[in-house]
Amino acid sequence: MATNIQSPISNTRIPKNTGWRLFLQTVIARAYPRVIGQQREKSWVFFDLFLPIMGVAAYVFVYRAIKAPEDYVGFVVVGGAMTAFWLNVLWSMSSQLYWEKETGNLGLYIMAPNSLMAILLGMALGGMLATMLRATIILVLGTWMFDVQFAVSSFLQLFAVFTLTMTALYGMGMMFASVYLLLSREAWHWSNLAQEPVYLASGFYFPIKSFNFWIAAGASIIPLTMGLDAMRQLVFKSGPSLGFVSVQLEIGVLVVLCVIFLIAARYLLRYMEKLAIREGRITESRR
Repeated sequence: MATNIQSPISNTRIPKNTGWRLFLQTVIARAYPRVIGQQREKSWVFFDLFLPIMGVAAYVFVYRAIKAPEDYVGFVVVGGAMTAFWLNVLWSMSSQLYWEKETGNLGLYIMAPNSLMAILLGMALGGMLATMLRATIILVLGTWMFDVQFAVSSFLQLFAVFTLTMTALYGMGMMFASVYLLLSREAWHWSNLAQEPVYLASGFYFPIKSFNFWIAAGASIIPLTMGLDAMRQLVFKSGPSLGFVSVQLEIGVLVVLCVIFLIAARYLLRYMEKLAIREGRITESRR
């Protein structure tokens, strides 16, 4: 809804949005600089594309050297494209509030009438659009360079899996944004620590079924684990035989992860706001 406020300059009434309109305006306002900012430093685009392709090529050559099934090459290409989303969540979402605190913007976010969840959602959508472009280019280049053959069994399920994976993944990023902020300077170390192990645990370059069942089940707390496994089952002929569990079950797990991470993100962001307002601090120790 919209209310009117008195202009300090004239006697006119200025409309002021609240509720869902304010939420939507905040999302758009925070998504805009993420989309535009990606175009300002051209060298970043080159390295964001070139370095992941090198990592993908290394695994492709290893699989072909040991004469692994050709679908494994496709697994690597799809996994390499999805790394872009994980890095975006890790560095542009989870660490975002900590960086905003370091640059002095966090206090403005806390005092603003809009919610932190709307701010982070805008950052997520803006970062996701830019990251999706890069992931698509990596997927297209990898498919062309290594002659990957796809056999999509259900476009509807594939779209559902991708959408749920992104929702759960960025929900986890919003949740970690509060956790990292409460950890203060340790956030940088946690981001570095989480980067490579997730590549392994989520099976970016190999089927997650290669793990012991309980290890794979534990790794499923990361949305990319279930999402990647389901997408591979849906786009490759040998995917179902190399899948961890059925696609239907993985979709159900992703739905549960979406709910858990979004609720946890909302709770932690509210807790952080209350802490900042009540005690005038977020990460500093009590005196």
